Amino acid sequence: MPPAENTGHPRRWAILGVLVVSLLVVVLDTTILNVALRTIADPVHGLGASHGELEWSVNSYTLAFAGLLFTFGVLGDRAGRRRMLLIGLVLFGLASLCSAYAQNPTQLIAARALMGAGGAAVMPATLSIISNVFDPRERARAIGIWAGAVGLAMAIGPILGGLLLEHFWWGSVFLINVPVIGLGIVLVALLVPESRDPNPGRVDVVGVLLSVVGLVTLTYGIIDGGEHGFGRPVVWATILAGIVVLASFVAFERRSSHPALDVRLFREPRFAVPVALIGLVFFAAMGVMFFSSFYLQMVRGYSPLQTGLIFLPFAVAQLVFAPTSASMVRRYGPRAVSVVGLLLAAVSLAAFAFIDAVTPIWVVLVFFFIQGAGMANIMPPATESIMSSLPREKAGVGSAVSNTIRQTAAALGVAVLGSVLAAGYRNGMAPTLEELPPGARESAGESIAGAYAVAGQLGPAAPQLITAANDAFVSAMHVSAALAAVITVGGALVALRWMPARPGAVVPDPVGEPELAGAA
Repeated sequence: MPPAENTGHPRRWAILGVLVVSLLVVVLDTTILNVALRTIADPVHGLGASHGELEWSVNSYTLAFAGLLFTFGVLGDRAGRRRMLLIGLVLFGLASLCSAYAQNPTQLIAARALMGAGGAAVMPATLSIISNVFDPRERARAIGIWAGAVGLAMAIGPILGGLLLEHFWWGSVFLINVPVIGLGIVLVALLVPESRDPNPGRVDVVGVLLSVVGLVTLTYGIIDGGEHGFGRPVVWATILAGIVVLASFVAFERRSSHPALDVRLFREPRFAVPVALIGLVFFAAMGVMFFSSFYLQMVRGYSPLQTGLIFLPFAVAQLVFAPTSASMVRRYGPRAVSVVGLLLAAVSLAAFAFIDAVTPIWVVLVFFFIQGAGMANIMPPATESIMSSLPREKAGVGSAVSNTIRQTAAALGVAVLGSVLAAGYRNGMAPTLEELPPGARESAGESIAGAYAVAGQLGPAAPQLITAANDAFVSAMHVSAALAAVITVGGALVALRWMPARPGAVVPDPVGEPELAGAA
């Protein structure tokens, strides 16, 4: 019997290349900022941003990204995915210019939010176009390349950021986006075909507003508590208000005839389980990447470029293992691959609970490689499971949901683990702060960057303050890293319980009936 005709687009591999270029710059921006945080915190060479403002400069991007993915996924299905991709690229490029020339932390936070809105239009469009231009038999390989590009962009972000900061001012980490975006716009217009859902849903304005308000309120409460202490009633009131709004969002979506987030999708294990795994691993990984940059630049004294290069093993592991993950799933099954990947990630995250100011740097390099290898074997099989559980015409919605969970988890990871770090650092510095002049206590107690700035004005007393700040930071890092590792192990237990042992296996459904997993 002759093989079935390939239903993919004739230029599908060239289209994939264009989509990867478009995706690289958006995902790269989630990590390129990490190596610039110390510079942005500097009152002379940067903007003098506080610890909380630094967290918001990261989270304003991811929250806008997560909050608008629902809407832009539906709009892309309705108005055209190529059109939405082009709109997103233009918006992202303009917002990058605004970020590069921000004059204060508030302007940077606002411009970063606008960049997140542009990214929210780009991300679901790329994945839904892949699902439409590739034959189902080639889709797993294409998604593996797409997922590898996500991991590569995350890893090369710090390297590129460090290289730029060696030669230019901090705004160059955003300005570099503009020529890449220009190239992407031209290639998308020339090569990518238009596609849309023949039966699109209406835009759920109320749902989008509830999700954005809930996420921002919850994150604000967590970051504010980490920066100023969790002992104040207003912090817990804010956190509780965010949880209540998000609960209202879920309740509203269950009753809506055109939900922004179809919560019924989570009744399908081959959709819900991989979404949960991606959320858990990005929660842990992004939180650790946030504070590891400070560890490398402050405690260890590496330059931004050296810091970026230390992340290189993570990128190498992504390049090596992501393209082969699909064949690993076929050979060993999605459960084994996912569990091993999550356990590798957990080991690498747990290592930061034991690394200190004198740990040989080759040990850090090894664990970054292990983390990259672990994440490379989580993203592709999870993403393929998510997309294969939906029909092609709903690809935009599926992509939006999965990426929303990933971005939301990343934002909460930075907020929660960053707040744990900030609270631990502040407690560790308390005895030392009593010996400082009143005007220096707030800056030195807020963050390790603030302590280093104060130390520059203390003269002979500077080494004592720097030693205390390093010790307090490392102790706080140990607690945050241990929490990240525990969360990732929890993901491994979820995969062990609910991921199918092999493609096509029947797995238990958490809500009742068994479902067929792994079918395209």
